[in-house]
Amino acid sequence: MFKHDSDGVTAGFIQRVLFILLIVALSALALKLVSIWLLIFGAIIVAVILRAVSEPLIRYLKVPEPVSILLALVILIAGLTGAFYFFGWQISRQIEDLWQQMPAAWDRLEVQINGTPTGTFVHEQIDSLGQKAGQLISMAPKIAGEVFATLANLVVAIVGGIFLAMRPGSYRDGIVLLFPKSQRALTKECLNDSGKSLQMWLLAQAFSMVLVGSLTAIGLSIVGVESALALGLISGLAQFVPIVGPIVSAGPGLLLAGSEGLPTFLWALLIYVGVSQLESNVITPMVQKHVASIPTVVTLFAVIAFGTLLGPMGILFATPLTVVIYTLVLKLYVGKVLDDPLSASRADPDIKDGKMPGIFGFLKGLRK
Repeated sequence: MFKHDSDGVTAGFIQRVLFILLIVALSALALKLVSIWLLIFGAIIVAVILRAVSEPLIRYLKVPEPVSILLALVILIAGLTGAFYFFGWQISRQIEDLWQQMPAAWDRLEVQINGTPTGTFVHEQIDSLGQKAGQLISMAPKIAGEVFATLANLVVAIVGGIFLAMRPGSYRDGIVLLFPKSQRALTKECLNDSGKSLQMWLLAQAFSMVLVGSLTAIGLSIVGVESALALGLISGLAQFVPIVGPIVSAGPGLLLAGSEGLPTFLWALLIYVGVSQLESNVITPMVQKHVASIPTVVTLFAVIAFGTLLGPMGILFATPLTVVIYTLVLKLYVGKVLDDPLSASRADPDIKDGKMPGIFGFLKGLRK
């Protein structure tokens, strides 16, 4: 009664199996090349920074895009060179002093806790850390190799970021062409919004890093903690990795303060906690009010997840990756699948005429 086309069924079955195998193979290849994806994302971050600096040159001075990118690169290099010229010697000297003071600070802290109820416990923890430090020293050649590889990757990311920044539209349109025609407009919109959100987050984060580093250095200097400028620099740089970075960066400062006595330690602890609370409740809401607001718990688990999957580079890029993913989820899933444009609009940065605001636009937004 029923006609069974065994050849047709067999061909269709083989096609489905081959398609599944292709998906599995591409997924395995993507996982193998995860370091390359991180390198590409690093180049994108460099390109976004260069575009943020060059945007005023393009908008107000009508400088051609390739020339504006080169000028932005010169401005950044000149700024870093000037900062190093005026403060570099002092920072480098304090970092060297900090490195030399750490062992002595451990010894002084150990003397101070002797005879206290918690002294035995602290000694056990210090001995445990010493054993782990010995294991870490044995891995020094491997660590040095990884540091060298990281520096080489950084150079590649910077060079790639320069080329991406010069013609971002061409690379974006190349990605859009990989999608069906019916989805290309949406894909282009999502890529634009992701880039804008990432740029605004980077500008906000840079502003926050400068404020946190400055406040920490000033506070520690007032209470008499040595190498306050170096400790402030460490706190500012660590702010790039929210939640985890500030906690880790407080360690050296608290150690030095603790070696000076309990009052100095308590003052330093108050400064670190106070600056952290100021950053969380005042600075971050002020500078990120035009950026997609990511819940703190999402940021925390994102850092843990990306760190577990991708290692140290995953921790470094966890938050900017989360910004991009969060924007795409709001635009694609909440806005399109759930048909909730009001909630999805939270992913839209404060953009006028479809243009990125750049540094000047971001600073104007702080006054609103």
